[in-house]
Amino acid sequence: MDFYRVARSGQVPDGTVRRFFVNEVELAVARWEGDVYITSNYCTHLDCLLSSGHVTDDGLLCSCHGSVFDFQTGEPIVPPATKPISLFQAKEENGEIFVGLEPDAAIVHAPRRRAEFEAENG
Repeated sequence: MDFYRVARSGQVPDGTVRRFFVNEVELAVARWEGDVYITSNYCTHLDCLLSSGHVTDDGLLCSCHGSVFDFQTGEPIVPPATKPISLFQAKEENGEIFVGLEPDAAIVHAPRRRAEFEAENG
C-alpha cells in the first residue's frame, strides 16, 4: 500500500465532509472530533455522493435517504443502506492528509452510473 497526499488539513475542518480525487479514486474525507476518516464516496443504497452528506455523532450521513455509516467499520447503522462502504487508511502529518491506496484502487472504487448500480442491486 502506498500513501498519497489528499489535501491540506485545513481543507477539512472538524464536522465536515469533502470530496477529493486521488489517482482516479473518488473519496469522501471527513473530520470528526479531530480525527480524519476516508471512505468511498458512494452510498451503497442508491449510489449517492457521501460528500454531499453530513458528519454526525453516529457517523457519515448520506443526504439522499438518511443512511448513516459507522466511521470505524463502514457498516450502515441507520437504514435504508444494508451494505458497508469502503474505508481507507488515513494519516495526517505536517498539516497534510494522506490516504493509503492499493494499486488497483481506481478499478475497485471507480464511480458507477446509477442505472448500472440498480441493475446489480435490484
